[in-house]
Amino acid sequence: MSAAAETIRYQVTGMDCSSCAAKIEGAARKVEGVQDVKVSIASQIMTLEVNDPSRRLPELESAVTGLGYQLDRIGGHGPSASEHDHDEDGDDDDHIPDLSHVTPAYKRALWIVVLLNVGYGIVEIAGSFIAGSQALQADSLDFLGDGLISFLGLVAVGWGLAARAKAALLQGVFLGLLGLGVVASTLYRVFVEHQPESLLMGGFALVAFVVNVLAAVVLIPHRKGDANMRAVWLFSRNDAIGNLAVVAAAAVVWWTSSQWPDLIVAFAVAGLFLQSAWSIIRDARSDLKQAGR
Repeated sequence: MSAAAETIRYQVTGMDCSSCAAKIEGAARKVEGVQDVKVSIASQIMTLEVNDPSRRLPELESAVTGLGYQLDRIGGHGPSASEHDHDEDGDDDDHIPDLSHVTPAYKRALWIVVLLNVGYGIVEIAGSFIAGSQALQADSLDFLGDGLISFLGLVAVGWGLAARAKAALLQGVFLGLLGLGVVASTLYRVFVEHQPESLLMGGFALVAFVVNVLAAVVLIPHRKGDANMRAVWLFSRNDAIGNLAVVAAAAVVWWTSSQWPDLIVAFAVAGLFLQSAWSIIRDARSDLKQAGR
């Protein structure tokens, strides 16, 4: 007879978007004996039910770290997470994992990635106004979103679940409002004809592509194994595709003297961004309920 299922939680390091959470959930569900997997991009915590943890968890950890993420068990090897005591402010004491294996060099690399994303996100917002490009505005949100999610994952490692969820909820609302602002301004451009400066638009997008490649280069020395190195490039690839889409839109704007390529790419990128912002808000609300707040 199989061992009784236990509730296990992990702190996940390295997630920067809702698609990351989906990849981790998919990998975890493929492990025999694992069920009810939920990965919260808000709190950066994976919660799952697993039969016979001593046998299944090593396989699970290998599957997730093979994707390029860091895992830290919350609560050690004691009773299931649902049985843990609460401290005076209502947070679970066992929500503070041991991150001793996450080296200072790796943390510095993550900080560099945060600064690259947030820094160029701000630059690209300014550039979008200079070039008059809605696609650049939308692309800048992707930089800001990735940077802020990574920032929350770094600074909130020792926080309780409720504190992380509240911070993520505020972040999700802020990012969602930014995304809605881009959609609104893009709709306005639909009715007010304005052709963006295609050369400036393409130039800022090309620099954005370089910044994403630099972020990948910074992380590669701190990933172990071919699978993890490949994962870094896969993560950066999605962002780079968005950058190159803006470059392509700029080329078509220049070729056709039409604003529509810029607007179409802006709607597409902003829509994907709003989906991620909603994922953060949804996960944060779920985490707050779990924390009893």
